[in-house]
Amino acid sequence: MRYFEATSTIEAPADQVWSVLQDAQAWPRWDCGIDEVNGTIAPGARITIRSKAAPGRAFPVKVTALEPPRKLVFTGGMPLGLFKGVRTYTLSTNADGATVFTMREEYTGPLLGLIWKSMPDLGPSFVQFAEGLKKEVESRR
Repeated sequence: MRYFEATSTIEAPADQVWSVLQDAQAWPRWDCGIDEVNGTIAPGARITIRSKAAPGRAFPVKVTALEPPRKLVFTGGMPLGLFKGVRTYTLSTNADGATVFTMREEYTGPLLGLIWKSMPDLGPSFVQFAEGLKKEVESRR
């Protein structure tokens, strides 16, 4: 298994962070690394994400878990489990009442070794997303 992960602490309650996170079509407004998101976040829904990290490519994913305001999971990949990516967004509350946001994508499958070599480093885009979410939520307070 391989993964990318980013975390930010957001000075707002989880329900306020969730309100911004669940509006995926608005992500390009506050994350300049995302070009477009098509679809609506709902249980079992299909979403297509286009990002600057992989210009010209669309990433179709399925909403495989939705637990407002704590957890959102997207799953995508190749047929037969040859390559699979699971992106999990989690929100928890720290001792100060702030929301700890974590975004983690784990990759598995028999073709992982080959595909991993051709994948761009998504670490910076994950950090950019986490920081963009933080700025967007905190600017609304």
